[in-house]
Amino acid sequence: MTIRAELESNLIIRKLAAFDPASVVGAELFRDELTIEVQGGAIRRVAEFLCQDEELQFRYLADVTAVDRHPVEPRFEVNYHLYSLLLRQWLRVKARVGSETPTLESVTPVWPGANWHERETFDLFGIRFAGHPDLRRILMPEDWQGHPLRRDYPTEGFR
Repeated sequence: MTIRAELESNLIIRKLAAFDPASVVGAELFRDELTIEVQGGAIRRVAEFLCQDEELQFRYLADVTAVDRHPVEPRFEVNYHLYSLLLRQWLRVKARVGSETPTLESVTPVWPGANWHERETFDLFGIRFAGHPDLRRILMPEDWQGHPLRRDYPTEGFR
């Protein structure tokens, strides 16, 4: 079976496409790990679906992190690493966000453990999570200037 055929027959992709076909931008299977890219504006809706669907049950959020693709736009890629005990499968969900006002909806109402992951992503990359209950720095001091994991952050810091 080719990778393309395997993707088209994948339960997760089929269910997401039936739920909201406009939200899925792309899918990739690499070393038996599925990555689904979704529209940034649909991240909360997709998260709720993946968590609550009885056949999928992606109820464990292991990590939320980001990648800075500077100077490419959309600049940031936020990655959510999920696990389904029912399917015994990992899933990476990606959402891209531009550099002008990098903002995504918070998934904390879906997975409460996302709270500190989103705070860390905000602190280090400057990506805001709308609807987050307590979005403030978690690693850097409150008076720190900038976001140190951005590619354009000066290596010596701001002076």
